[in-house]
Amino acid sequence: MAKESLKAREIKRAKMVAKYAAKRAELKKIMKGDDYEAKRAADIALQKLPPNSNPIRMHNRCKLSGRPKGYMRQFGLSRIDFRELALAGKIPGVKKASW
Repeated sequence: MAKESLKAREIKRAKMVAKYAAKRAELKKIMKGDDYEAKRAADIALQKLPPNSNPIRMHNRCKLSGRPKGYMRQFGLSRIDFRELALAGKIPGVKKASW
């Protein structure tokens, strides 16, 4: 089980990413242009944005336990929680093979 502070940090990062997404996209669009001065200004403006507003800094975490490792993107769960739910028959279409 992940600490509550780590979960809260991820929620805070997600909010910040959503808040600055439009501004970041606009600056990236300017950086793809031909004008060198505009590119330079956009690059400086992009560097001044908060570091946690970059979507790269977010981690995938299990929806149940908050575990960051062994995350299965298709289900939004860690491998451990996925296995427990599959063994309980709560995930349709999953059969126990040799795991």
